[in-house]
Amino acid sequence: MVIDIKEKERKVNSHKKRVNLIFKEHDIDKLIEKVLKTEPEKIIDEIKDSGLRGRGGAGFPTWIKLKGAREAKSDIKYVVCNADEGEPGTFKDREIIEKKAEKILAGMMAVAKAIGAKEGIIYLRAEYNYLIDGLQKKIDVFNKKLEDMKFDFTVFIKSGSGAYVCGEETSLLESLEGKRGEARNKPPYPAQEGYLGKPTVINNVETLVYAALIMLDGAECFKKLGTMSSKGAKVFSVSGDTDIPGIYEIEMGMTLKEFAELFGDSNTKAVQVGGASGFCVPRSKFEETVIGFEGVPTGGSMMLFSDKRSMYNILHNYLEFFVEESCGQCTPCRVGCQQLLKGIESIKAKEKSKKYIDELLELAKNMKITAKCGLGQSVCNPFISIVENFREEIVY
Repeated sequence: MVIDIKEKERKVNSHKKRVNLIFKEHDIDKLIEKVLKTEPEKIIDEIKDSGLRGRGGAGFPTWIKLKGAREAKSDIKYVVCNADEGEPGTFKDREIIEKKAEKILAGMMAVAKAIGAKEGIIYLRAEYNYLIDGLQKKIDVFNKKLEDMKFDFTVFIKSGSGAYVCGEETSLLESLEGKRGEARNKPPYPAQEGYLGKPTVINNVETLVYAALIMLDGAECFKKLGTMSSKGAKVFSVSGDTDIPGIYEIEMGMTLKEFAELFGDSNTKAVQVGGASGFCVPRSKFEETVIGFEGVPTGGSMMLFSDKRSMYNILHNYLEFFVEESCGQCTPCRVGCQQLLKGIESIKAKEKSKKYIDELLELAKNMKITAKCGLGQSVCNPFISIVENFREEIVY
């Protein structure tokens, strides 16, 4: 069958849920002036009213972080942009940094005004170091602009340490302080004790851009998109078995059936939502599965798999990744990742019976509640979803 790629692209671009907020041209000077004139409490109220939740995957209400840091007693506070985009299958933040860095900086400025911070740090993934020169030039212009406007806030860049675990906010803070990237115990949360022990708001690249746009256009423009539980839009990195891979901004609330019809084809048997640490949804559940916090939340990666793909190989690949990237700090993750990998290998080699997969499922569920940080906790997502929906491919 001949695939008309141009027709597929036209269909995606004209879809009712396709939007253009982040990559659209905006008047950044106007935004800066508006933030300067807005009281801190009003900024927090506007973000709260918009319903903005973290776009890194966890979906934590953004305004709660701002309120917590605002109320924290300290003369020194920080704003940190989490640009450590390490989730396999995700490449949207890189594009935003390259093309719309000014909006990231404007979002950081809005957060700084809200909480009373004077310093901001962009924690940039080590593999993105080639972006530093261009990004620094934009930061220099932005810092000078704020200086001329008498707003005491300066942004710096910090190169990451090349570790997947540093995408987790407290591991990122440890790395920022020059320590090994390992998760901290919580509480205290970063809004109370973050970078160098001071109140810190950490948000991912996309979240900060949406915060900036909400300040510019108002909460109503944002919350008219999406659903009751998932306001606004989301930028997706689409990859895998698709003829039109790339970066697309889509209104929250789309079903996986709609998504697969747009980007996949009749041979799409599964979509991995959220990267290696996300959920693998089979075709039989596409219609009932919503892309959003009431369904399957996503950090941005959407990987499509055709019926030619081995789900065993996919799961094996994910587990190898987690074994390699575990920081080794806690036993559930350090040992659990290894045992899950060895377990499916032993079943495939017929060294263990097919029933052993049920023991591995219990291990994965225990990791979810006992691992210290998101890395160990999220291993259960791909493992359980793939095993439960494609058991015959794992135990054959």
